[in-house]
Parts: sequence; structure tokens; C-alpha cells
Amino acid sequence: MAVSSAPGKVYLFGEHAVVYGEPAVPCAIERRATVSVEERSDDRLRVDARDLTLDGFTVEYGGDSAGGDGENSPEVSVRQSLLEAATGYVDGAIGQARDATDTPDAGFDVAIESDIPLGAGLGSSAAVVVATIDAAVRELGTEIGPRDLAERAYEVEYDVQDGQASRADTFCSATGGAVRVEGSRCNPIAAPNLPFVIGYDGTSGDTGELVGGVRELRETYGFAASTTEAIGDLVREGERALEAEDLNALGELMDFDHGLLSALGVSARSLDAMVWAARDAGALGAKLTGAGGGGCIVALDESDETVRALGHTPQCIEAFRAELDAEGLRAEE
Repeated sequence: MAVSSAPGKVYLFGEHAVVYGEPAVPCAIERRATVSVEERSDDRLRVDARDLTLDGFTVEYGGDSAGGDGENSPEVSVRQSLLEAATGYVDGAIGQARDATDTPDAGFDVAIESDIPLGAGLGSSAAVVVATIDAAVRELGTEIGPRDLAERAYEVEYDVQDGQASRADTFCSATGGAVRVEGSRCNPIAAPNLPFVIGYDGTSGDTGELVGGVRELRETYGFAASTTEAIGDLVREGERALEAEDLNALGELMDFDHGLLSALGVSARSLDAMVWAARDAGALGAKLTGAGGGGCIVALDESDETVRALGHTPQCIEAFRAELDAEGLRAEE
């Protein structure tokens, strides 16, 4: 049996503007998805992924995955489309592993555990896909490099998410640390230890709808296009602050970025409430992370004050520390 784990991520800067060719800086966080894979004697796929949540639904299933011929599919009380999306990540990852090892008939037992809040914009699906491909490939006695792994994982996400996926999530999960993304180019960049605090409101936004809303604003108002360009300029300033290890400047730029994202209509009352709770508690900076509309905020605070303040914020259902994870994909066995 092979076991692999991969981290989730937050966006330090740049979400939404990255869609229009501007740079962005996602960072891996110390929250991981762990996947165990064992080869079977037949060509079937059995997946054990308890509490696999997607768009607010929870699916508990075992037996052969729903991506096969439909026999022994899990019986769940959710729409088939949701089930297919949930299992699609694992099915796609296994397909990539079979392709990488030229073993189209390989069967597997797959077990997934994750301490990344699912559907919250923290890259949980990317972490699962990266870890699944790696564990399955190693179980078959082969290894692939992190860039190849990240690209294969991106292809899975792109397919399941109907073209809405970004290379940022899978590359960051595979390599760890901070990453600079611009267009299709992804490269690790140096960063100090970043004391992230995450606040989660228990919801998730519709990425496609939010991206479409920003696009519509840009087509209607010239200042909206200027706003995404301003976010790109902010990212470049943030890279200089990272290089200088200036956490105070990073915090100020995070605050500025949240304001620009709010102007583009992608924040939410719950996100704003958590951002202001973090700032009032003394965080160096705080902003939404990911597509927005709900989900998570990220703050910078070396103390315990922001975690404590978020714990008393009604809109926040979970708050936790998650420092920068310099290690990406990791073989656990």
C-alpha cells in the first residue's frame, strides 16, 4: 500500500485578477489531504471517502466508484450530478495514474482522509487529486516529478470543473511553499514563515457565477477592468514585501486587496465580518481567499488573538492556525 499527502492553499494575493493574465501568489498551508492506495487483483475501483462534502452535501460511500459501469454504485440521497462530481476527482486521478504507468486495467482500493475544510476555497480537491495520483503511481512501482504530477492533476480539475480550474491550486499542492502564477506559468518563490489564521463561515460560493460576475463588470465599466489591473500591481508590490520579509507591508496589502475584491462584488457579509474581527483583534492584515461569495478568509497574526476573536464571531463556524507549508506532496509510506 502507498500513502501520500498534499497540502491545501490560500491566496495571499491575486484571485480573480489572475483570470485576466495578472499575477497571483497562492501559498500552501499546513492542512493536508491523505490518500492511501492499494492495488487490487481485478480492474475495479473501490473508494472509501467518508464525509466527502460538495456544495453543502455530504456523501458517504464505499464499494465501486460511481465512475464505473454503474453496478454497485453508492446509494445516496443527493443528485446524481453531485455524486458524479464528487467521485470525478478520484476517478480522474486514477485515470491519470493508469495513463502515467501504462496500466489501463489496474484496479485500486482508495481511502481518503482530509483535514482541509471541503468546498471552502482552500484547494481541498487539488490536494486530494495530487495525493491520489502520486499514491497510485507509487503503488504500481513508478514515480513522476512534481511538475508532471501538478499538470496531470490540473487536467483532472479542469475536466471536473468544466474549465474553471486554475493551475495554481494543483501546482501549489504539489510543490508547497509560495508560488507565483501568471497565465500558464507557475514557479515557486521565496517566502518567510507566514503565520496564517483561517476563518471559515461554513459556506461556499459558486466559482463560475462569481468569475462571470467580474467579467460582466469589466465589460460594462472601465473602472472594473482598472480594478483587476490594480490587483496585479498590488501582487507585484506584495512580491517585493515577501522578498524583504516585511510582514507589516504584506498585511497592509492584504487589506487593500480585500477592498479591491469587495469592489468587484465577490465578498460577502460573512467574509467582511470575519475580516473586520481579525483586524480588530490586531491581525496585520486580512482578506477573503479564493473565489469569494462565502467560504474562508485568511489573516496574518503571530498571536492567538485573531483565532480567539473569530471564535466569538457569529458568522465564523471554524477558526484555526495554518502556517505556510514549505513541503508540498509527501510520501507517507
